[in-house]
Amino acid sequence: MSTSPARVTVVTAPGCPFYAGVVNTLDKLAERHELTVIEVLAQSPEGVVLVDEFRPAMMPLVLVDGAYFSEGVLPAERLEQRLAAVHSA
Repeated sequence: MSTSPARVTVVTAPGCPFYAGVVNTLDKLAERHELTVIEVLAQSPEGVVLVDEFRPAMMPLVLVDGAYFSEGVLPAERLEQRLAAVHSA
């Protein structure tokens, strides 16, 4: 069983219409799973690198443990399944 929290990186831009929903979903998931959430502005040096690497069509871009997970609306059920699988392995 994994003891380290999942690292969830949220890359966003000002005025992103899905940002609040993503943060709300992550807050709820954090009640059941260990998460470290890192927020990155797309215009920051780190954000520019991530946007260049993953080329999202919309924001926010969500990475889990450094790997692409989603963009736009966060699929909460799919993320919960992934977190449960990783931490039960």
